[in-house]
Amino acid sequence: MTSDPVDTPALSVRPRVPADLDDCVGVLALTHAHSRYPVNWPAAPAAWLTPPTLLAAWVAEADGRIVGHVALCRGADGDPAPALWAARGSGVPAVCVNRLFVAPKARGLGAGAALTGRAVGEARSLGGHPVLDVVATDPAAAFYARLGWQDLGRVDQRWGPDQVVPLRCYAAPVSGKRTG
Repeated sequence: MTSDPVDTPALSVRPRVPADLDDCVGVLALTHAHSRYPVNWPAAPAAWLTPPTLLAAWVAEADGRIVGHVALCRGADGDPAPALWAARGSGVPAVCVNRLFVAPKARGLGAGAALTGRAVGEARSLGGHPVLDVVATDPAAAFYARLGWQDLGRVDQRWGPDQVVPLRCYAAPVSGKRTG
């Protein structure tokens, strides 16, 4: 017995270019409405996607439309995942995977894993070890566990005068293991 071929959009990951920012903001808005990511909608979403610590960013496309995004950044003062990684004493500097999101209707196509894999590869090519943090109650924690990321611990981080957010911090598996 044969089955009909599944009609799956072609997925690709490529470096983000400035002309992509409007589409990325649109996908971010859909993600925020669906999944509350980011927890607090940024006043300037395009600037939020391009922080001063940015090293590189990529987009995932399905059938030529942007459906996801990831950024790779240097750790900044107060970033909990790099601090927890440094406390382990590996001597390898942390590089932060962040601003990862996939449009709700594109989930299940492998975009999140593909974007994560691209960021991990770049972090390693720069001589760093990929780390990230995620809101402790976010279902994305299960995604990172499936990819083999190691739980570094939980921290409470102040995001404003009246907002303390519990975060889970993760480190990518050692090179050669699953990462996406």
